[in-house]
Amino acid sequence: MSGDEGHAISYKVLAHGTPVRSSDGEEIGVVGAVLENDREHIFDGLLIDTPTGRRFVDAPEIARIAERRVTLTIDAQRAAGLPERDSAGSHEYHANVRGRLGRLWRRRR
Repeated sequence: MSGDEGHAISYKVLAHGTPVRSSDGEEIGVVGAVLENDREHIFDGLLIDTPTGRRFVDAPEIARIAERRVTLTIDAQRAAGLPERDSAGSHEYHANVRGRLGRLWRRRR
């Protein structure tokens, strides 16, 4: 466990609203949606809700996903220049926090 961020977790159980911090420690927004590449079944990135709108963060720009925080590999200045949306058009998924044995993901259309 690392500080107050909790244990590392899978992107598949990452909760909407989890704070997102830049590599230099600035909180830049919260998780709005998790993106997964359907064809390859891999993590594609996140849509984060920021004061300037929803932004796309590509998977390689994410250093750690934990219970209470996502930490990026980029600093706040670079994070301010993130694009508005994933140009690849990946699908959005949201964790199902009601039942662990049921489907973990619901496809959003």
